[in-house]
Amino acid sequence: MKKITTICLCLVLVAASVISCENELPTYFKFNAYQFSDLDTDGGNWQPILIGPSSIEVPAPSNVTSSEYQAELAALKSAAQNLSGQQADAVAYWTNNPVIRWNEIALELAAKYNLIPPPNPDGTYTLPSAANPQGPPPFPFAHPPYTSRMLAYLSVAQFDGLITAWHYKFEYNRPAIYQTDATIPYAYHKNNLPSYPSEGAVIAIASRDILKAMFPLEHDYLNAKAEEHLNSLTWSGSATASDIEAGKAIGTAAKAAALARAPTDKMGAAQTPRPVSDAIKQAAIDRFGWHWDNQETPQRPVGLTPAFGQVTPWNVPDITTVRPGPPPAPGSAEFQTAANELKDVAKNLTDRQRKIANWWSDGLGTYTPPGHWNRRTKEYIIKYNMNPLRAARTFAYLNMAVQDAGIACWDTKYYYHYPRPIQTINGFKTILGTPNFPAYTSGHSTFSGAAAEVLAYIFPAEANAVREWAIEAAESRIYGGIHYRFDSEVGLTQGRAVAAFTIARAQADGADD
Repeated sequence: MKKITTICLCLVLVAASVISCENELPTYFKFNAYQFSDLDTDGGNWQPILIGPSSIEVPAPSNVTSSEYQAELAALKSAAQNLSGQQADAVAYWTNNPVIRWNEIALELAAKYNLIPPPNPDGTYTLPSAANPQGPPPFPFAHPPYTSRMLAYLSVAQFDGLITAWHYKFEYNRPAIYQTDATIPYAYHKNNLPSYPSEGAVIAIASRDILKAMFPLEHDYLNAKAEEHLNSLTWSGSATASDIEAGKAIGTAAKAAALARAPTDKMGAAQTPRPVSDAIKQAAIDRFGWHWDNQETPQRPVGLTPAFGQVTPWNVPDITTVRPGPPPAPGSAEFQTAANELKDVAKNLTDRQRKIANWWSDGLGTYTPPGHWNRRTKEYIIKYNMNPLRAARTFAYLNMAVQDAGIACWDTKYYYHYPRPIQTINGFKTILGTPNFPAYTSGHSTFSGAAAEVLAYIFPAEANAVREWAIEAAESRIYGGIHYRFDSEVGLTQGRAVAAFTIARAQADGADD
């Protein structure tokens, strides 16, 4: 694999704040409402992931000349005039592409809950429980597998909801508010998108409810964000009451479909009890003669989500088809070459290598590697002026691929149960700590290989950049002493193989026609 020789890469947009390459938090991204490059008027015919327009009935709106609608316009006009400073700030914040804002909220919550449960005074550990979210410890622990799944469900619900909204927008063709009454102030760029149902209301309800299910201690916060978002639709002159109610109904149906799948995907069994974890470990010993041990003190009795590899993928029919062959046996010549490289890197670590390792560390208190790629995707959505439907599609395929990559990676990790460098190299130390799960393949590499290929498909002009970022992410784990080179290289290949299934589905959904 070619080693990266560039320093940390930051995508700088005119609309973006300058954010340090050392730390991508906070996730709030300063950008203005923008003119959409395309309205995707055929978007209501795209293939959804879980639920289609035919399963959601949205009644025809009243005629724009009716007394009912005229009353709605009068109320909207009153609300959109003479905004307070707080109301104006809300309008500016939510913009005309709130898919981006709800993705940011999701990343902020992932970072907030990405904290390892501490040991009890007696040295034992208590795991977070959805049945007792208050804990201690609080639920969830938003580690990379959890965060990848959360983002996938959020994005799929948004995408399915907006396909339905687009279907009814162009079936009923109720004009944009400013086209019906030019005296009503409109805060964003005029784009002639039909107003009924409100796409903003779809996003507010679907996003709020998915995130409430994923972060049960955040109900008050999420209710408040959704209320502000819904109010901003009125304050901005974007939607009347009936536009909003129709959008809310679609958002409710979309989130219901996503939350109906969630209990069946086997995530509830991903964090196994000790006997199951021990059986997985023994199976690897029987197969290969090696095993991974946690190197912490006190040692946690179970690794992170040993059965995440058994969670139902979105697009890979059989996760074992993307399981790579075995890594080199510890002590073999190939192993020793990789071990010597790690020792040499650790002894001669350059400032550039340390920066790359830190930039991609994505450890506790961050939004994890899946969040890192969502952060970059947001920049491209803005750069290419995507409308909300196209943005939701981008996040949906990205996050399905990233979760599937995580499932494939964890299947491989616990099948091979390969020890970390800190376990196999006498006296070896890392600069980033050591994760609580086996080494092969690298999670960073697998997540990044999948993410980069999906983004290269959606943004072909950026293909070289995103693939270089994926390689840099893989290299970063070598610089940090977390992984052998074969962990990282094979992980990239595995992620790309996973992405191929997602891209094949995307190519058949009608959006490229």
